[in-house]
Amino acid sequence: RLWQRLNDLQPERPMVYICQVPWAEMNVNNELSLFCESDLGKSIEIELRRTLYAWRRFRVDMVVEPVIRCPLEIKDSGFGIQQSGRKEKFYESSIVAQSFVPQVKNEQDLEKIKDPKVEVDWESTKKKAEVLEEVFQGILPVKISGIRGMWFAPWDELVRWYGVQEVLQDLVLRPDLVHAAIDRLVCACLARLNQYEKLGLLESNNGAVRVGSGGLGFTTSLPHAGNLGIQPSEMWGCAAAQIFAGISPEMHEEFALTYELRWLERFGLNYYGCCEPLHHKLHILRKIPRLRKVSFSPQADTSHAIEQGGGIDFVLSVKPNPAIFAGTYWDVEEARRQLQKILVKTRGYAVE
Repeated sequence: RLWQRLNDLQPERPMVYICQVPWAEMNVNNELSLFCESDLGKSIEIELRRTLYAWRRFRVDMVVEPVIRCPLEIKDSGFGIQQSGRKEKFYESSIVAQSFVPQVKNEQDLEKIKDPKVEVDWESTKKKAEVLEEVFQGILPVKISGIRGMWFAPWDELVRWYGVQEVLQDLVLRPDLVHAAIDRLVCACLARLNQYEKLGLLESNNGAVRVGSGGLGFTTSLPHAGNLGIQPSEMWGCAAAQIFAGISPEMHEEFALTYELRWLERFGLNYYGCCEPLHHKLHILRKIPRLRKVSFSPQADTSHAIEQGGGIDFVLSVKPNPAIFAGTYWDVEEARRQLQKILVKTRGYAVE
């Protein structure tokens, strides 16, 4: 109910959500150790163990659904081009340090970016569901689950093939090539979305589903969660262009937002942004149809956002600085001061 009030721009209080936990560093007393042997068993067990771990230790405004979800078996051919470069892994985390070898250097190279081909193995999905139904019989119902929202950040993808320094230079030196590159990739993303829709794979994210890079998606502005086969217009959409953190609003609109709008216009409500500061770009973001949430990273000026209607016209999705966890010792008072500073500044507004 409280998430719904927030997302309907009628908040009762700020909502709190903790995500992107460094799970590889969190296994105390074997609470996250897996004992299942099959891939299916492991995939379910890790979600159950992480849910319980979070519920016990940092529950905040979690919502836990009384259901076991069996994901569809979806095969996707991808974009036909693979990231090239060095990766260095730290600890047992999925996070890696990366370097990128440019593979897009001219217009001919754009032919490497293909439209994905999507297929569904319904028979395999059904067999998985039957196994889970047997395991959880009398405990929790099992539901075959589709695609509940998509992370749409084409620039996050393109920069891996183009190169960071190379693409930022070419915004000035070869703008026609950059336009052609992002156009090709967005067309490929839309081709995938069209297949999702045609195959009936989409499922509502109006519920206990993280939307964009923010909190949960409960709202009365979209149809309530139901079965597979809905339209994008019944869902939350999102977009982000994190590599454009230091790019002017004008160039952000020209090279990112203009293309992202082709995706965002398909959705019923929209979330924008992630780690890039956006307080000085709200005037261009207002061109997004049905914009409901905007991300405010630690570098963003929340006061300026409020002056521009943030927290009234759209939810302020505020990210406190996670560096508080990286100090020599845990300074809980400093963490409290940082949160209080945000809460005082955003008092009375729609904020998560």
